[in-house]
Amino acid sequence: MENIAILTGGDSAEYNISLLSANTVLKNLNKSKYRGFIVHIKDNTFQVLLEGVRIPISKEDFAFTLKGEKIFFSKVFMALHGPPAENGEIQPYFDNLRIPYTTCSSEVSSLTFDKFKCNKKLSDLGFNCAQSIIHEKGANIEIDSIIKEVKLPCFVKPNGAGSSYGISKVNKETELVNAIHKASEHDNEVLIESFVDGTEISCGVYFDGNNITALPITEIVSENDFFDYEAKYEGKSKEITPARISSTVQERVEEVAKKVYKVLNMRGFSRSEYILVNEEPFFLEINTVPGMTEESILPQQAAVAGISLKELFDNAIQMALN
Repeated sequence: MENIAILTGGDSAEYNISLLSANTVLKNLNKSKYRGFIVHIKDNTFQVLLEGVRIPISKEDFAFTLKGEKIFFSKVFMALHGPPAENGEIQPYFDNLRIPYTTCSSEVSSLTFDKFKCNKKLSDLGFNCAQSIIHEKGANIEIDSIIKEVKLPCFVKPNGAGSSYGISKVNKETELVNAIHKASEHDNEVLIESFVDGTEISCGVYFDGNNITALPITEIVSENDFFDYEAKYEGKSKEITPARISSTVQERVEEVAKKVYKVLNMRGFSRSEYILVNEEPFFLEINTVPGMTEESILPQQAAVAGISLKELFDNAIQMALN
């Protein structure tokens, strides 16, 4: 039986979401094949959380002692949203120990976590992306030049944060400065992006061992002005899977999502978000460690496809070897 470290915690605003994802993974692991342990990382320190007790993990070999037995991990299941997993900081540590993990490499994670660089790369490769610029925290806010570049309305968001933390939709010039300050609380780089008007959709993609496979597409209908934190986690949205789109548009979105997965050298599960404009998908961003709670979008998509969470997580662990 393999010992699986389910990595969670971290130091970002997505801390609580990470804990929920990790517990869902533990609950749904195939118990006949894997022995799962919740491994918490905080301030660069690892601990196993076991029956209310915190057991330290040695950083030298990523192992711990339980009842006199030294426990080693054969693989790491990444359930850690935000740094240090989604930005690629933690992967070299596991690479050095030759412990496989269920997400993409450090280089790919670093690129995809930087929304501006990722969108620039995809735009250069011919994908549809919104016009965007970067504002450095503390720099003078040149309102006129920003608006000239991206127009109004626009979105202002931390360049390297998830779960819709710090994001604002700016409709008037007078709202821009406060929106930039709000985003700056979560990152030193602020992404200012043109508003793309259309239907928001999300497509999960993974490698099934033979092919890059797209899961059923989710349509996101927010009660709020956009898909913000409230809409995402507090029930202020409807997530409709499968999306109410034609089979032609579905095939087009799946084609684009699988191409994005391939050109970015993704591994494991990804969930990319798009706006449909005249039935053509415009790329917004990609999540390399998508939420894995039972209410999260990717598990919803898997359920519609007839894939259980046990099967989903088993695939992730198996593909970690590749």
